Amino acid sequence: MAEMAESAGKGSLEGVDLLVGMATTRAIRRYTDARVTDEQLQQIMFSATRAPTGSNRQPGRFVVLRDGDVATEAKQLIARSAQAFWAQKRAADGYDAGSGADENSPKARMARTMTAFVEGFASVPVVILPCLVRYREPTPSEGASIYPACQNLLLAARALGLGGVLTHWHGGVEDELRALLAIPDGAAIAATIALGHPAGAHGPVRRRPLAEVVFEGAWGASPPWAQDPPDARFTSAGPPK
Repeated sequence: MAEMAESAGKGSLEGVDLLVGMATTRAIRRYTDARVTDEQLQQIMFSATRAPTGSNRQPGRFVVLRDGDVATEAKQLIARSAQAFWAQKRAADGYDAGSGADENSPKARMARTMTAFVEGFASVPVVILPCLVRYREPTPSEGASIYPACQNLLLAARALGLGGVLTHWHGGVEDELRALLAIPDGAAIAATIALGHPAGAHGPVRRRPLAEVVFEGAWGASPPWAQDPPDARFTSAGPPK
């Protein structure tokens, strides 16, 4: 623990430089069968709980689902919701039309990845449900007290050689999950995070060029310093048509 805190103080998490980690933490949806250990979970969740929260109220709570009958049933519930959600999105967004008809296109590859992900969700090594204990009626800003913890969690997983992805797959079965896991009414389930040892690998993520999204002084005014590093990789938002 002390070594981890010292490493974080120097700008890195374990062996991964912090800035490199942020630029290379991909959404990982394929996992090996390797077990996520208690020690790894302890380090990941410690990092998650270091995130800032409004007024330092620290309202985050994290339900970890790994082994056992209850965890298995919860994963199966979420898998059912994920499959239904992806089927609707696949049809609505036309993943099988246009360039999706070309099996080598990015659109078709994404469709295959998502299909495999949701069909195998019940066997994801670890599922984490970040929850927010509310002290007032829901507000538009309340996510600021839980989503930073989710990003810390994913970065810590990256540092330890694991990977994950944040989803909202629980949405279709939330009532059943609450009953199964005894989640109180005052706690909002903010996300579903899948976690495990990557079957692939982390690497540079693709995003829009900095000049397209960073403005200074006024909307649309990109400053001269908004330039990407030479090795940056780019993509447009959403699947190609």
